[in-house]
Amino acid sequence: MLEHPKIRDRSAAQVHLRRVRAGRTVVFTNGCFDLLHAGHVDLLARARDCGDLLVVGLNDDDSVRRLKGPTRPVTPLRERAYVLAGLACVDLVVPFAEDTPLALILALEPDVLVKGGDWPVAAIVGAPQVTARGGRVESLPLIPGLSTTAVIERIVARYGKTGQKENEASGGRGA
Repeated sequence: MLEHPKIRDRSAAQVHLRRVRAGRTVVFTNGCFDLLHAGHVDLLARARDCGDLLVVGLNDDDSVRRLKGPTRPVTPLRERAYVLAGLACVDLVVPFAEDTPLALILALEPDVLVKGGDWPVAAIVGAPQVTARGGRVESLPLIPGLSTTAVIERIVARYGKTGQKENEASGGRGA
């Protein structure tokens, strides 16, 4: 259950890309993608428009905790990967354990590296390596107010930290 052919480990992704990339532009982006929201989907769709194949590097649970704190991720890796793989604009999802995607970028050799506009091009991990190989780096504008933190804050404001209001409203059945 929750397996998807678009979800590959690093070595399987390398093999797949060697097989399918001839004459195609490979785009890479990465993130935690915890509580996938409209801002994520918009960014992923625009990233896909930068080339022919979109590879999403996905932080594993331990790296999310190191980056975002002990209460994150809200959604475990397996579920986050499955949701991303279900998007038409995503061609591959490749989990990684490191705090940055540099090793994954070096292994997959994308033609285009994309991050959200909160990342200036000079600060994007892997930018020098991608441009040195003749690739390009894009920092795409974000939709203001759409973030995982904002979604979590709305949930806490509406339902409290324990989810008590939601539990009572559903008659104890959960969501």
